[in-house]
Amino acid sequence: MSELPMFNENVFPFDARGVAKRFRHAAIFGALESLQDGETMRFVNDHDPLPLLGQIQQRYGNQIGIAYVAREPGNIVIDFRVQLSQPESAPAGAPAQAGGCGGGGGGCGCAGT
Repeated sequence: MSELPMFNENVFPFDARGVAKRFRHAAIFGALESLQDGETMRFVNDHDPLPLLGQIQQRYGNQIGIAYVAREPGNIVIDFRVQLSQPESAPAGAPAQAGGCGGGGGGCGCAGT
């Protein structure tokens, strides 16, 4: 696989292929929660992580932007961008959560850990 260019210093690579499956989601959430507003984690994986994307949307709402950079078999690259200026959104009927993604390395204020 060729290396994808990093467009600025606010893009941090995260290659999930090197993380044991049992730790993967915890590592991804930890990495997301260490980002500051406006920073991006460039996620690389060998499969499309649709359940993870659902968990991220449920947990952070619109405060984490999700954009595919590459989406082909065996090569999935997704940019997760912290955008704290976006209002949180929760699925209809979901209970309200205190906090929300605080970003900034202080950890997430979400109750859904």
